[in-house]
Amino acid sequence: MEQRITCINCPVGCRMTVTLNEAGEVLKVEGNTCPRGAKYARQECTLPLRMITAVIPVENAATPLSVKTASPVPKKMISQVMEALKQVQVSAPVSLGQVILPDVCGTGVDMIATRPLA
Repeated sequence: MEQRITCINCPVGCRMTVTLNEAGEVLKVEGNTCPRGAKYARQECTLPLRMITAVIPVENAATPLSVKTASPVPKKMISQVMEALKQVQVSAPVSLGQVILPDVCGTGVDMIATRPLA
């Protein structure tokens, strides 16, 4: 089976063809101009990862708090992570980088604040 993807690691945007076997394992990557493209293609075709950003309400604050995952999480878990965020209650003050939700949904990745909030 073949998948065609466009690399997003740099502005070149290499169009790559990824050949997978019946078990979904990558056999070869063609069309990339650098090793980062091949690495991206392998990851994207076997276990796509995404950064998640969101805003959550803060008790006694008019402004919501922007949060993000500290590193990418499996794409298939986006809905679960967003549901978990609905249960979070935060009170000011919040500092930049503060862990808002540790080990979100068992991913080993923390949800952190992207800005301070007094």
